[in-house]
Amino acid sequence: MPRVVHFEIPPDDPENVAKFYSEIFGWKIEKWEGPVEYWLVTSGDDDEPGINGAIMRRDELQPNISNTIEVNSMDDTLNKIAAGGGTVLAPKMAVPGVGYVAYFQDTDGNRLGLMQPDTSAG
Repeated sequence: MPRVVHFEIPPDDPENVAKFYSEIFGWKIEKWEGPVEYWLVTSGDDDEPGINGAIMRRDELQPNISNTIEVNSMDDTLNKIAAGGGTVLAPKMAVPGVGYVAYFQDTDGNRLGLMQPDTSAG
């Protein structure tokens, strides 16, 4: 069953917000050395319930906090979303060494992400 595996917080000033969450909640936040401006957030110990996430600069694709659902097949899931009345906002994109991501909007206008893990993505 697909599950929520990641969250993204989109501020206008990511460095300031990273400092805020680090100081208030004690989250470990590190700037990712990838092709986009992205701060990885570790929100707790791996042996406790919860999910980790990221902070990324707000833009038109990322206007609000978003949760990401892990799926086995990105293509099948995007087809089901479109057939079920949802809208694909950003098509399948490779994140090198991580997998594939996409963003969609449900039938009530809520925006979520999808992740298909695949370390060979590139």
